[in-house]
Amino acid sequence: MEQPVESSTWNVTHMAVMVKKSSHKRGKMSDTSLRHTLSLLVGRAVEQLQQEGVIPGDVGVAWDVERPREKSHGDFSTNAAMVLARHARKNPRELAERLLAALPVGEGLIQKCQVAGPGFINFFLQPQRWLRMVEDIRHDANFGHSTVGQGQKVQVEFVSANPTGPMHLGHGRGAVTGDVICRLLQAVGVNVEREYYINDAGNQVRVLGLSVLLRYHELLGHEVTIPEGCYPAEYVIDIARALMQRDGEKWQQEAVQAAQGSDTPPEEVVAFAVEEVMGWIRNDLSLLDIHFDHYFSEKQLHRQGGIEHAIDLLRQKDLIYQGILEPPKGKVPDDWEAKPQLLFRATRSGDDSDRPLQKSDGSYTYFAADIAYHLNKAERGFNQLVNVWGADHGGYVPRVKAALHALTGRKDLLDVKLVQMVNLNRGGKPVRMSKRSGNFVTLRDLTEEVGRDVVRFWFLTRAGDSHLDFDLDLAVSKSNDNPVFYVQYAHARLCSVWRQLEEKGWQFDSSVNHSLEPLQGSDEMDLIRLLSQFPEVVEGAALAHEPHRLTYYLLEVAAAFHTYYNGHRLLEEDATVRNARLSLGEAVRRVLANGLQLMGIEPQERM
Repeated sequence: MEQPVESSTWNVTHMAVMVKKSSHKRGKMSDTSLRHTLSLLVGRAVEQLQQEGVIPGDVGVAWDVERPREKSHGDFSTNAAMVLARHARKNPRELAERLLAALPVGEGLIQKCQVAGPGFINFFLQPQRWLRMVEDIRHDANFGHSTVGQGQKVQVEFVSANPTGPMHLGHGRGAVTGDVICRLLQAVGVNVEREYYINDAGNQVRVLGLSVLLRYHELLGHEVTIPEGCYPAEYVIDIARALMQRDGEKWQQEAVQAAQGSDTPPEEVVAFAVEEVMGWIRNDLSLLDIHFDHYFSEKQLHRQGGIEHAIDLLRQKDLIYQGILEPPKGKVPDDWEAKPQLLFRATRSGDDSDRPLQKSDGSYTYFAADIAYHLNKAERGFNQLVNVWGADHGGYVPRVKAALHALTGRKDLLDVKLVQMVNLNRGGKPVRMSKRSGNFVTLRDLTEEVGRDVVRFWFLTRAGDSHLDFDLDLAVSKSNDNPVFYVQYAHARLCSVWRQLEEKGWQFDSSVNHSLEPLQGSDEMDLIRLLSQFPEVVEGAALAHEPHRLTYYLLEVAAAFHTYYNGHRLLEEDATVRNARLSLGEAVRRVLANGLQLMGIEPQERM
């Protein structure tokens, strides 16, 4: 293994660890968390006051149980008294005192409580309950998982890259983001369906087919000029060569027509090109262990009348009309025309402008297909739809949400997570573009160079809507500044301790509970408190669809463990102390391993 990590060299603020606290409502929390237990206790206290007539029995508001930022404010805090005071017609602090009196303080979980500020109740838990958390974690192979989302059916649509070429880094970041959102949702009991929307209709795939025909003509021995707007990269030659291997000179006449200016390639050629590219995409994603449950074809949406179905529903709701839009400010979109068009009344659902569904020539706009596709998803019975899109599609979010709201009556059905592009650097300079792809580095190139786990971790080291610099040198370095190494090394270091334990001939029975009395130091208790947050972090990241929260948390756990390891010997001569510290170490290893696996990363045992 490498030299011991000096914990002080990694400052967790490198990752801007400002994880927003998710609002956990009563009855909506992980059943493995202390917050859930405290919420139930507060609930019983509220019910007692309702029975006494202090609080009305029909109050339907919810309260939060939070972890205070300041240690002096206790282990947890609730705003229940402040939320309920208006309904009880009492001063919040007075109601907090009544609630406090109804809580089982001094027995079981709660050591003491105090009323603070305008009416918060701060909880201080029994030290023995924190120590018991070590055993809870050690003996629970699925620690961090919960059933909070049980019964919910969520579809996550991600990647959906146009099948016109190899995947680039932006696609890869969206792929990892979507995949980990799915893993997190499954960890909290949600029934998840992964879907890829294949844009196999429209102008872009037509241009791909035309580009393939031109290269096909070139392979037949003719000189060709690739016109502006076509795809000039070398991968198009690969598709044309594969087409020739399958069909020989079958498409010679169509290739001549393409070279002479025809812009309508045969549908069979377009379909072949799309399937070739989709094969590359599937293979590239498999390198990152990303797979889909369902591939949805835009072409089938058109053929099955999906767009007409959506427009009919909009017409029934009086949400479409013939009109002329004012020219938009700034860059004019391709689908804008100064002619009468079929328009959707998007402004009725919160969009800033009505949107065209059909052009004056009768063809449908891209937006019309988007509406039809999302209506199709809604009609499949999902409780929620999650889309992971590139940041360049941000302008589409309000209009798609407006259409779904108009068609389903639900404003909260769709959540769109935007993912920014990735800048690839080596030696402090941008990496040169790939010749084969034409103007970008492919996801396969990156994955094959640094490995699946590194790619997955780095793509989640920033919130998706923040730009990401991928430093190739740092990503593969064995240094504390490399976040991948920093977390993986914490796990590998613990595995090394167990190997050393075996070398010394000492025994540690993982199946039994050991005395944890030696774990009374503030650093140990702080580490235990941090480990106990894992189910809450998983739940918050899952429900907010923000997988980077998990990355930040694992970095914090790794930092806390490295600090603890550098200040304490786990393999003490005293068996009682040794077993207590090994129990804590095993809990740390469990959280790190489970967290990495939720990120789709294999925890390393040796580094």
